Amino acid sequence: MVNGPESLRIFVVAAIIQLVIAPSPGAAQTTQQPGSPQSVSASTPPDQAAQPDDDAKVSLPEPDWRIVNLPTTLRLPKHRSSFELTHRFNGNLAAQSFSQNLSNFFGLDQGAVIGFEYRYAVVRHVQAIVYRGSLGQTFEFSGKYDAIHQHAGAPLSISTVVSVEGTQNFHHNHQPAVAVVFSRFIGSRLAVYGEPTYVWNAASEIGSSQGTSFIGVGARARVLRWTYLVVEVSPRVSGYRPGEPEYGFGIESRVGGHVFQLNFTNGSANTPGQLARGGFPNSLFLGFNLTRKFF
Repeated sequence: MVNGPESLRIFVVAAIIQLVIAPSPGAAQTTQQPGSPQSVSASTPPDQAAQPDDDAKVSLPEPDWRIVNLPTTLRLPKHRSSFELTHRFNGNLAAQSFSQNLSNFFGLDQGAVIGFEYRYAVVRHVQAIVYRGSLGQTFEFSGKYDAIHQHAGAPLSISTVVSVEGTQNFHHNHQPAVAVVFSRFIGSRLAVYGEPTYVWNAASEIGSSQGTSFIGVGARARVLRWTYLVVEVSPRVSGYRPGEPEYGFGIESRVGGHVFQLNFTNGSANTPGQLARGGFPNSLFLGFNLTRKFF
């Protein structure tokens, strides 16, 4: 029987291979560039073909709900859902030599911070999201309103995200947050993001009610047909600012309804409150995100 660390090794190696050789989604699936008329396959029902703003269409520059940890402006079709797994291994790659990292398979033998997310579109352009992470036994409940999607008459996509999170299964350290997410697609190859965010009670872990404001900045570049490079950073601009600004980068692949991302970050943050507290100095952690869309 394969043990836990060994199974994780096999999974990560297989995922890396998939990033390089993954086939494109089926030919029947249509794609559309921002601002262009919707492409319709022969199997598309007439009532769907008549919709000019189909949330289920493939977005080439924006395939997922996160950059690495920061949210995107990707929409979810009404009454459809999505599941995501976030995984950050605990081994600090920056604190060890290459041979030491190789011996524990780049942190896979040192445990991990794991999170599960489920989102559902309750009405058109409105998503309800619940996330449970093992870091502090955190529950986060959030809502996302995708107000504007980039098209010929609008140069930006704009979404608003409101959330509240709490540790110890939502019993302690409640931290409300609000973010406005701006994105700009440049053709079908590049998406750039700016995300002003404010988190109340960001210092609750030390018994203080001090909040934190930060501006998330990120980008996603499509370098192959279904392969992307991602990068983000979240510098704090006011309030409680321990540690270093959170950052992350990675490579991801889209295959049908799945998106797999292999990433590197300077911490285990996934929620707004965790991002507000930043990352660790002189640290680099291996991780991945795995998304499955149910539409």
